[in-house]
Amino acid sequence: MKKTILILLVTMLFSSLLAQKNLSVVSSVDLNKYTGTWYEIARLPFSFESKLKCNTATYSLREDGRIAVLNKGYYISNPEKINTATGIAFVPDKNFPAKLKVQFFWPFRGNYWIMYLDTDYKYVLIGEPSLKYLWILAREKKLDETVLQMLLSKAADAGYNLTNLIRTEQDCN
Repeated sequence: MKKTILILLVTMLFSSLLAQKNLSVVSSVDLNKYTGTWYEIARLPFSFESKLKCNTATYSLREDGRIAVLNKGYYISNPEKINTATGIAFVPDKNFPAKLKVQFFWPFRGNYWIMYLDTDYKYVLIGEPSLKYLWILAREKKLDETVLQMLLSKAADAGYNLTNLIRTEQDCN
């Protein structure tokens, strides 16, 4: 039984590594400029957010150099009710400052790769190498449609299937 489980785990790991793609990321990120609140404009389906709208991500630098993460969204069925998740983000390799890791509970960490970042830090395209997760965030609740289409084009060029893209409602106060 143990041998079967081990073989299954190794097969799953190998399969996930084969499915990963080496995404292009930005060459530099000023984490001081990146901090603050970002509004989710669009995303691929993600279970944590499946029943939420008005999603935001707020980042702040910690004294240890890591980034405090606060994700927040309002329930679609009851906009008076809020769901939050807190975590930390960090840059595991200083040579690749746009390839962050995010951890909401130990020991699990996820990739948070900054694929495109506006020079004025007004909008960002975030992905990860398995191409399962994608977010478009902006400093404002709405993003110009031309800019959104440019970001979606970059995601599609990177290999993302955008068929199930969700445009996040940002109609909360």
